[in-house]
Amino acid sequence: MGYKVAVVGATGNVGRELLSIMAEREFPADEVVALASARSVGMEVSYGEDDVLAVQNLEDFDFTGTDIVLSSPGAKISAQFAPKAAAAGAVVIDNTSHFRMEPDVPLVVPEVNAHAIAGYTKRGIIANPNCSTIQMLVALKPLHDLATIKRVVVSTYQSVSGGGKDAMDELFNQTKGIFVNQPAESHRKKFTKQIAFNVIPHIDIFMDDGSTKEEWKMVAETRKILDPDIALSATCVRVPVFVGHAEAINLEFENPVSEDEARAALNAFPGVTVVDHRADEGYVTPQECAGEDDVYVSRIRKDPTIANGLSMWVVSDNLRKGAALNTVQIAEELIRLHLRKAA
Repeated sequence: MGYKVAVVGATGNVGRELLSIMAEREFPADEVVALASARSVGMEVSYGEDDVLAVQNLEDFDFTGTDIVLSSPGAKISAQFAPKAAAAGAVVIDNTSHFRMEPDVPLVVPEVNAHAIAGYTKRGIIANPNCSTIQMLVALKPLHDLATIKRVVVSTYQSVSGGGKDAMDELFNQTKGIFVNQPAESHRKKFTKQIAFNVIPHIDIFMDDGSTKEEWKMVAETRKILDPDIALSATCVRVPVFVGHAEAINLEFENPVSEDEARAALNAFPGVTVVDHRADEGYVTPQECAGEDDVYVSRIRKDPTIANGLSMWVVSDNLRKGAALNTVQIAEELIRLHLRKAA
């Protein structure tokens, strides 16, 4: 017996990716419902290569009988509809920022803290972390187990797809416009500055301490998921790449760790691929990781400025592992550990 699954925000970048990944992984669903706002009702979205789903109206959908909700409609909409779905008996796996830091909602990266899924019984909601946090923690977990991480300094290079379809359109239109002598300002709506041929050290709103909320998310989520004692400093930058986030990560450990030990631990960890050759093309870039499931680690090297330090380069497809794939993996673990149905 399979499950009834509702995908909320089915017409967005992540929603479409959710449906694609569910079909690819043969998710055990007997029925899949695509939900979005009223303006999307009547649209069709693909579910695998052969199936097409008609989009239904989230506003008046009855969640009774739904087993799992995969939700990525934006924080304000999730705040309204996730509790409604949970009250009807569904387990909601939410990809927005709204529930992540609530103490009674588990925040989960399955390779890192799958045990936390059990906490779904408190609210009927599981939160999916921020995209930049997910890929970083998949890479950090085996190293933390190996030598205990004390401090992390990370600089991110985040693609525009993290800002949604409008952000991707803005990069495309600005780039095209520059080549025909159109002012970039005529195509600037989503970003605070020109994104084409530029980088912007500003993602989400500014906080009182000068950090942005994206940077704060990485700090707070790392402590909630991996270890509350880790010190972390982040600088988050938007770059003119369509899909795939990259991160330059510097680590300080409590215990000595060699480059070879780090490579071995990373290679043995599920969801990680190490491509680390000290030669031309011996590393992975965002362009190459687009469409891939794994987190790729390159440029592993000692930091000679501290006693137990390493630096590395980490890339991943932010729409897949950074969002949709992690959500589906949580659902798979939820079924495996907690929601098994009788045959």
